[in-house]
Amino acid sequence: MAALDWLILAATAALAVGIGARLSRRQEDEVDYFLGGRRLRGWQVGLSLVANQVSAISLVGAPAFIAVKANGGLRWLQYELAVPLAMAFILVVLLPLFRGMGAISIYRYLDERFGPRLRLLVTLVFLASRSLGSGVVLLATSYVTAVCLDIPLLAALTAITLVTLAYTTLGGITADVYTDIFQLAVLWASSAACVVLLLRLLGGFPAPLAQAGPGRYAVLVSGGAGGTFSFWPMLLGGLFLYISYYGCDQSQAQRLLTTRDLGQARRALVLNGMLRFPVVATYCLVGYLLIPFLAAHPSFAARIAGLPPDYIMPHFFRQFVPPGLLGFIVAGIFAASLSSLDSALNSLSAVTWNDVLLSVRPRLGELRRGRKLAASRALTLFWGTAAFLAAQALADSGETVIEIVNKVGSAFYGPVAAVFVVGALCRRPGERSAIAGLLAGFAANLFLWRFHEDTVSWLWWNVAGFVVAAAVSLALPPRASPPPAAAGTRHPLPPGSRRAARLLIAWFAVILATLYALHKLLN
Repeated sequence: MAALDWLILAATAALAVGIGARLSRRQEDEVDYFLGGRRLRGWQVGLSLVANQVSAISLVGAPAFIAVKANGGLRWLQYELAVPLAMAFILVVLLPLFRGMGAISIYRYLDERFGPRLRLLVTLVFLASRSLGSGVVLLATSYVTAVCLDIPLLAALTAITLVTLAYTTLGGITADVYTDIFQLAVLWASSAACVVLLLRLLGGFPAPLAQAGPGRYAVLVSGGAGGTFSFWPMLLGGLFLYISYYGCDQSQAQRLLTTRDLGQARRALVLNGMLRFPVVATYCLVGYLLIPFLAAHPSFAARIAGLPPDYIMPHFFRQFVPPGLLGFIVAGIFAASLSSLDSALNSLSAVTWNDVLLSVRPRLGELRRGRKLAASRALTLFWGTAAFLAAQALADSGETVIEIVNKVGSAFYGPVAAVFVVGALCRRPGERSAIAGLLAGFAANLFLWRFHEDTVSWLWWNVAGFVVAAAVSLALPPRASPPPAAAGTRHPLPPGSRRAARLLIAWFAVILATLYALHKLLN
């Protein structure tokens, strides 16, 4: 890269660290650190939620999936159908419960509703899966960054880890949210810049290519149970996956606890449910334009023919993007890497403090506010170091490990969501039945993984695990005594929540109609 490109990238990193340093002056205790003092606005949290799902892999992986990956194509857009439906469900069923607790961790609800053993079990699942997942995200994004910057992998790993730790450790969740907003803007603008550049290189907007390959332009795709990227697995499997990820995973749900009131948290979910599609559509348009671009540049296509699909975009950046713009695009990828990691590290720290340490040593809650803040920052450093070491350990394993970690996540997502939803909607199950349901759901997914991996898509595991876990929890004998009135009581849904849910369902219909029209236009 040219000096101007490095300057842009350095300015992006310095701005993120500067935000964290400035916000660190406002913190007095762990509530400020983990929840921003419950002062954040709905639009800020909503944009942060969008940024957390738009990683460096999105900008390079989705276009590669659409343009060149086997069995790929524009079917990737089907993933977005589940997002507004999941946001509507979380808004109606889960959000009122979490907002009523006044807690830092959503897993406290499981303690109040069921008991401490289930809370600890789900907490350990979260710590294990999210810490390993953070290492994999760090490794995957470092691969891309290393290619774009033409630097060693270890240097990319170190740079991303140090910058993320600097602003996250100093500024806490507020720094994460503020930098996420900036990072989303940079990444979205980078995607738009790639679209403009490809249009200039192609001399205008191209028509679909007949020789693109079967199904490359298919947007809505039917298929059997084993077709991972078919309509029903992506809609139903994605629905349960997103309910669990956004509503039952501390790394995302923690942001919903940072707002001043329920109305602001509701706005965050609506904004996330509606903004995800245009963001994803922008970098999917990059993939659409790559198809005729590769046909028009056979020498470039031949040069990347033997590479993994995810390396196509980095090589395109290096060969065709001019100085200045290259630095801006790489800054977008670098920013996306940061936004993918900061929420995970802060939530790992929050859960370790509130659900593990305070459970084992309740007297830690009596520490002075300054010492609690210092302990919270130390835990963030610990988990950042753990993610860095995990990424190094996995560096030689590559895509196989990434695939395994994604499947492990899907094996747990459905069962974890089931215990939250059953607890929210049914007063009958107790702690033993909930634990049995959680383990049964995971066992069912493990069975599908072991014996039907090639015939049942891993996206269906989210549905299967949820159904089995919920069925077992409800089938076993009820608890001896009812849960406390505060744990699981359903209050009348505010009119604003009903309107927001209807808006999200209407947005789902708009996305479906758009995808249908696009499918008819291109095929």
